[in-house]
Amino acid sequence: MNNLKQTFLLLFFLWIFSCAPPSALFKNTGSPSKIKKINKLIVDSGLNATISIKAIDLQSNRTIYSINSDKLLMPASNNKLFIGAAALHYLGPDYFFKTKVVKQNNNIVLVAGANPDLSVQQIDSLAHMVAKNIGTIDTLFLDATIHDSINYGKGWMWDEGSWWYAAPVSALSLNDNCIDFYVSPGKIDEPAMISTFPETDYVHIINQSRTVNDTINKKKFRIERNWINQTNIFTISGEILDTSSVDTFRRNIFDPVLFTGTVFANYLRKYGAVVQTLKKGKAKPTDILISEHYSDSLIFSMKNIMYESDNLSTELLSKSIGMNDTIPGNWSLGLKKVRIFLSDSVHIDTSKIYIADGSGVSRYNLASTDQFVELLSYMYRSSFAKDFLFTLPSGGYQGSLENRFLVMGKSIKAKTGHLSGVSNLSGYLFPPKNGPIGFSILINGFVGSAKPYHKLQEKILWALFND
Repeated sequence: MNNLKQTFLLLFFLWIFSCAPPSALFKNTGSPSKIKKINKLIVDSGLNATISIKAIDLQSNRTIYSINSDKLLMPASNNKLFIGAAALHYLGPDYFFKTKVVKQNNNIVLVAGANPDLSVQQIDSLAHMVAKNIGTIDTLFLDATIHDSINYGKGWMWDEGSWWYAAPVSALSLNDNCIDFYVSPGKIDEPAMISTFPETDYVHIINQSRTVNDTINKKKFRIERNWINQTNIFTISGEILDTSSVDTFRRNIFDPVLFTGTVFANYLRKYGAVVQTLKKGKAKPTDILISEHYSDSLIFSMKNIMYESDNLSTELLSKSIGMNDTIPGNWSLGLKKVRIFLSDSVHIDTSKIYIADGSGVSRYNLASTDQFVELLSYMYRSSFAKDFLFTLPSGGYQGSLENRFLVMGKSIKAKTGHLSGVSNLSGYLFPPKNGPIGFSILINGFVGSAKPYHKLQEKILWALFND
């Protein structure tokens, strides 16, 4: 009988709450008008997900709107905001990365500087300079010991495979540790035409694709690396239409140190320097400097990180934050220093946050909109405010916001964050009538396309933007 009464009471309360306006169930703080308007937007959207929002007036520190703002959710690439702010704090906006080549008798050493943006063109230039000074190279050593040798972050999914965003991390990285495949149709019934950048014998291509004129039964075109066996064998399969234009596919490679070294050796040979042997090694204090390359300053690397959501570059920054003259860069010390910065400078309670990697690829990361807005508020008032804002894309035409917030334009500067079932956005609004707003919207736990959640974010921010 008691069980029957309990069941009845439970059903009764469920009925009561189901009949109540959804907004009545929201635990909100903020402006009553904004609460009413934004709650209605959430209800009317009919979307099924966990939503956390926090928006504050940066001049008064007054909460404009919040819902579930203390809830820990997966930040995805919003995690890059923590890393970028910490990098400015520890390294400074003018920090640069140095890649150099030194000589050991008849050997040379390519010494990594953890440059997140080292390009093929820059490797070409280094090779050209080296070839002017040395003709025959017994051994080309590759020294990536400025960082540790761990290539994958904590909590990265084992089956991310050869996708560009899951490229292995190394202090000696080139072209985002990826091969670019340029694909165009061949003759009917013949394989697609394939070229790569960079051109290198480090990879092996098995082209099983087929050119067709059948738009109905066409098999999906694929480029896949045999990543399970840790090889750089790429199999190209499926079909391509004979009317297709040139398309580009980007896939990551295994062992970036040897990849970079192989490309470098190829360019040395191009300029007349003969390389007998290639292997990993370490430079010595007595080695003679032949050539070196200085990266652009940190602020431009950060701009690339925020605009393009570059995971590899973020992880290299995370490791670099933790290195010193005696300890190589590593995730453990780097992320520890990030947490110290968040705790001691930003005054975030780091017992209520979990940072597993720098980029946000790991689903172990947990943070709240309260914490992101705390960071945004701190950075807005810090000596690095202009630098930090410089790195964030504006609506309508820049980076990950290129096709969003077309009307707001430069009045919004923000970082996106996406994983499967995750759509986040954190940054700044500059309304025409009121002071600047720091905001964070984290949406987790949905199935399917992120587009409806993008639309909801845009409606919410438009409501905040307009007084």
